[in-house]
Amino acid sequence: PQQWQDYADKLTAFAKHLLGHGVRLAYHHHMGAYVETPADVDQLMALTGPQVGLLFDTGHITFAGGDALAVLNKHIDRICHVHCKDVRPNVVKLARNGHWSFLQAVINGAFSVPGDGSIDFPAILTRLYLHGYEGWLVVEAEQDPAVAPSYQYAKMGHDYLARLVDAIPRLKRAAA
Repeated sequence: PQQWQDYADKLTAFAKHLLGHGVRLAYHHHMGAYVETPADVDQLMALTGPQVGLLFDTGHITFAGGDALAVLNKHIDRICHVHCKDVRPNVVKLARNGHWSFLQAVINGAFSVPGDGSIDFPAILTRLYLHGYEGWLVVEAEQDPAVAPSYQYAKMGHDYLARLVDAIPRLKRAAA
């Protein structure tokens, strides 16, 4: 507990310093890092001040066993940057059951671009929109470029997200 608090205090102090220079700190939770699971994200957000923003990564939180929409909802006020990455549940299951390293999971296709996996991006983007999020949506997928050519997959992910973003105002009007 003391190490958590010390880490959180340092992050908060650093975030305050950055804000004094017009920059918001966006903490990126990540597989194989100090803050990985939904419980880790909850702990970090509880111990840090509101100056510490959250870089929300749909793929990493899902790979870590979380429900991306539930974690998004819980920490929506702290989210200041979003990485849109999808997961392939069958590969994640193999990775967990086989005790693969993070790199083995990546090489074997655990991640992909939005629209090529199981994450509910329409719900994610609608929630961000309704909350007033105006930051970046970064198309991302840690993949083997020999299997998933980078430009082709980045374009697939971008085009998928663009279609969803374009549809959100219509979704909002339909729900009203």
